[in-house]
Amino acid sequence: MTRWKPAALVLALVVLFGAGWVVATTTHGEGASAAPVAPRTARTALPGLVPAASADPGLISLASLHPAPGTVARAPGPFDDRFRLDGARLDGRSVRGTVTVTSDVSDLLELEVVAGFYDAEGRLLGTGRFVEHHEEGAGDEPHAAGGRPSEARAVSIPVPADLQGREVSAALGVTVLVNE
Repeated sequence: MTRWKPAALVLALVVLFGAGWVVATTTHGEGASAAPVAPRTARTALPGLVPAASADPGLISLASLHPAPGTVARAPGPFDDRFRLDGARLDGRSVRGTVTVTSDVSDLLELEVVAGFYDAEGRLLGTGRFVEHHEEGAGDEPHAAGGRPSEARAVSIPVPADLQGREVSAALGVTVLVNE
């Protein structure tokens, strides 16, 4: 039995030394600090939205569309299953249409519609934006007959001054849609 004691002692020392080395290098290794590490932030993305340098979201689909002259196309985006676009037209001063929310009958709190303006070759010249913001419970929400919230919004986006006369077609898409 006496010959196992030195071997057990050596094994115990190796295990203790190894455990101490692991603890020391993982908590206070080169470039590390004993301060707690802040958790990483969560990143989310919605399909069809362009990461914006500003606070205004854009639509990736605007760059790939090539609407025919005299037409207004619907630009695909993340909320396509929640609204209908009717009566879209371009008159040289603005692009207009009616956005009707189809997903819910609650009050509409936020609506942003982006327009892309195109030249005769279908190249994107620039964009414009329609923004509607309502505070929850503010009492200024349009209501239809019977007291239900109105789900239709008339949208008008002016053609930017530097594009007027060069735009021959447009595209509309919804970038923000928030119901109560």
